[in-house]
Amino acid sequence: MTPTLKQTTRIFWAAEALMLTLAVGTAAVLSRSQDWQPLGLVALLLALALVGQLLSATIGSGQLTTAHVALVLAMSLLGPAPAVAFGIAAMVLASASRRLPPAQWLNNLTTFAVYPLVGSLIVRALLGDVHGNPETHTVTFGLIVFGVFIVTLTLNFLLVAIDVRLDEGRAFLRQVRDGFIPVLPGHLATATLAALLAVAYTNLGLPVLFGAILVLVIFQYLTVALLRSEDRADQLEARSIQLASLQFGVLATLMDALALRDRRTARHAAAVARYAKKLAVEAGCSDEEQEVVHTAGLLHDLGKFTLPDSILNSKLLSDDDWSMIRRHPQDGAALVGKLDGYGPVADAILYHHEQIDGGGYPAGLIGSEIPLPSRIVAICSTYDTLTARDSYRSPMTPQDAMTELRRVAGRQLDAELVEKFVKMLERDEPAGMPLDDDADFATELEFEKRVRKMAQPSTG
Repeated sequence: MTPTLKQTTRIFWAAEALMLTLAVGTAAVLSRSQDWQPLGLVALLLALALVGQLLSATIGSGQLTTAHVALVLAMSLLGPAPAVAFGIAAMVLASASRRLPPAQWLNNLTTFAVYPLVGSLIVRALLGDVHGNPETHTVTFGLIVFGVFIVTLTLNFLLVAIDVRLDEGRAFLRQVRDGFIPVLPGHLATATLAALLAVAYTNLGLPVLFGAILVLVIFQYLTVALLRSEDRADQLEARSIQLASLQFGVLATLMDALALRDRRTARHAAAVARYAKKLAVEAGCSDEEQEVVHTAGLLHDLGKFTLPDSILNSKLLSDDDWSMIRRHPQDGAALVGKLDGYGPVADAILYHHEQIDGGGYPAGLIGSEIPLPSRIVAICSTYDTLTARDSYRSPMTPQDAMTELRRVAGRQLDAELVEKFVKMLERDEPAGMPLDDDADFATELEFEKRVRKMAQPSTG
């Protein structure tokens, strides 16, 4: 009969409890008075283990901590009992401060009792008694410390990985890929440091080790502070993107809703945006101005969302109806203006029905008083309206529409921009078919790109 996951987990807990008991018992049996000497070294390594664990930081699925360095030095310079005691003390502190559940307490205590014991036994098997042993002054000792670091690090990972596999169901190979391999280069560097510290102590004494460890702790503190700062920055960016997505998503949703009420709206907005972006390039606008023009083209009719269906779909409009329609630039600008950094877009929308001779609305601006983006959008909107195949009236051919643009140039539309626009069309539409007849609103919107740009902090 195959055991269930719950039964397997309980068996593993029992095995952990047994391993913890055996590790502590073995360390106690092997403990000798000289293992706890000198007291300065014992106190220093215990402090490093505790402080290192308190200052630990999570990196992906791995962890940055100097506690393992302290334990490897205890295994190499003291013996099994101090190493196991320091490991258990570090895990009691870490588990209590993080308020971990009992199962994780058990795994942590077992892990940090077993691998220090194994590492100590490896050192003892290779060197014998390290106290007063001349071999500890050689490069060989450094290589042994390096090897013990890697072996115990791997054992630490294995014991934790088994627990994670049973508790969370995360595949072992995935844990190796995500939690072990990415941090391995850093651990190799730390293993080298541990080996150097061990040899430095045996050759130069406690003051050198104390100074080096002090620098190590300060370095870890600064590194953890930097990682936490970056983590907070990542969280802030994520929240900014979420807020920007919410804000801009409301406008995009309003445009979608408007398109459901008036089937021409979304295609017209996309076509105007594409034409406007091209004309902005022809006019020598900067990248920032091109983006303003493009976005204004997309959203220039957003204010029509407030209009009733009776006006949107009517062929005959009363004076009152026209009065309401004339408000749509103001309503659209008011909505867009609520977005951080979208003031120029709101202005472009507000004035896109102004005319060069002052006969437009809502402000009756004249000539260059009208913002350049507004003048560009006005030309592109007029042209698309004249040539659109989805309007209620018969569409003009591109040639006739260009003739009409030239006819009203200097009165309604900017004459210089009209000429640039016509030349652009003659160059890009040689077949006489509207270039943007199949314009798609969602494609032009580039929602994710715009949201990420909105989420960037404003400058200037």
